[in-house]
Amino acid sequence: MVAILPEAGLLVFDTIVSWGRMLLALGVSIVLSIFVGIWLARSKRAARLGLPIIDILQTLPILAFFPIAIYIFVIILPGYIGINAAVVFLIITSMLWNMIFGVYEAIKTLPTEFADLGHLYKLNVYQRLKNIYIPAALPRLSEQMSLSWAVGLFYLVTSEIFSTGNAKYQVSNGIGVALAQLGVSGDYLSYILGLVIFIAFVIATRLTLFTWFDRFANRYALEAYGEPPRRHGTEGVINAITHRLTHLFTSRNPRPAHKNETAHSRWAAKITAHSRFFEYAGLAVACAIAVVVVLAYARPGTFASVPSYELSVMIALAVSFLRVWGAFVVVLAVAIPLSIYVVFMSSHKNSYLLVFQLIASVPATILLPIIVSGVDGNAEATAFIVFFLSGIWYIVFSVIASTKYLNKSILEVKRIFRVKGWAAWKLVYLRAILPGLITGSVTAIAAEWNASIVAEQFSAGPQNTVVTSVGVGIGKLLNTTLSSGNLLLMLIALVNMTAMIILINTFIWKKLYDKVAGVYT
Repeated sequence: MVAILPEAGLLVFDTIVSWGRMLLALGVSIVLSIFVGIWLARSKRAARLGLPIIDILQTLPILAFFPIAIYIFVIILPGYIGINAAVVFLIITSMLWNMIFGVYEAIKTLPTEFADLGHLYKLNVYQRLKNIYIPAALPRLSEQMSLSWAVGLFYLVTSEIFSTGNAKYQVSNGIGVALAQLGVSGDYLSYILGLVIFIAFVIATRLTLFTWFDRFANRYALEAYGEPPRRHGTEGVINAITHRLTHLFTSRNPRPAHKNETAHSRWAAKITAHSRFFEYAGLAVACAIAVVVVLAYARPGTFASVPSYELSVMIALAVSFLRVWGAFVVVLAVAIPLSIYVVFMSSHKNSYLLVFQLIASVPATILLPIIVSGVDGNAEATAFIVFFLSGIWYIVFSVIASTKYLNKSILEVKRIFRVKGWAAWKLVYLRAILPGLITGSVTAIAAEWNASIVAEQFSAGPQNTVVTSVGVGIGKLLNTTLSSGNLLLMLIALVNMTAMIILINTFIWKKLYDKVAGVYT
């Protein structure tokens, strides 16, 4: 026991350092999301150009930002400061985008009466921000912060150890680095101890920081956006904590949901609020950016390799496509009945939410040594588990949040006419969850694609020991091209991956959402 204490102290210190980076990244993301989100919502010209670009950026895996972090921060700010600035920047790239969309959605759905009051009283920009826009954005921002924090934790290990070419950069202290190295070294006692400390910090953060911000957001929110949550003086401590944590993943906007809108979904806001130009602009912008960056990186003779590069990328993308969608099918098979049970059949919804939120807060990257050991080193099984864990909670929380505004008379009709069995599932449950299921599926698939850089190949430790590696895959290709310094091949892979996601979102998910939006709402 005495021998463990110094190790525990060091792991606590590593966790505190990592939490400092996470909190700094979260703070910067909050400020940027407020101003960028409000700007995009209030300026049609800015939205037409900005929203497609942000949509592209949020589909890119964090590896795409490694060269930027190195060239901007590590070179300009060499040493410890530069590396830590790069790590914070990389974490921001995983946190920021959905928070911007959350603020954007809140301002776009702001009742026109508030804007009219601003004109009537001739409020200046500062007064409108302080009294109208920021209070209106706070509840939705609180909701998205929790998701951003979980995503940031997922990429914590990858951010604290990053490299390109022959150059490898690693922070001196951080729980992501520590757990990765302990898992590779085989010191499982220290690894489990670090994992316990990590989970304890996750729980403490959710019960303190996010609970406080949730109260703050509801306290200063506009009246039309909901009253502060009622106090639960007669409830026990566990029930009170469960109630507060529930707000981290569910919307606090009590107004009725519009036919083509779910209260929590940035995707629903995007696909219903813009013209045909916006639907296809993302692909055009992606291609334009790709051309510019290719021309910047390419050297004489490199274009001769483009056809062979494209072929290898298409093969890797096809294999990863099968892995991602195969895992997604299993995610649906588990998430749909689980969500329906929690929403329609269980009397302990809040308790289930508490458990789900805590499980979802522990990233698969931290659990990789356990996962690899559990499947006896099988890379395909490891990739499947990482994809599964990356996608399932988006669907579960999306479905639960979307059914918050379900017309209660539907359930009453079901009870009166005694609709049971398969008829109840077909006519009530499945139809009721469809809007949330589609919007959750969009983010779940995007999360799985982003997780491919960890699921298909992951290395850790001072010797860059390979923890898991599949034979072929787009995530593995991105990792190997970055480590070898082949930025042209990496760029081609990113362009193909981004174009595929945009096309699927535009021609599949949007059409599906248009068909199911408003069912039983």
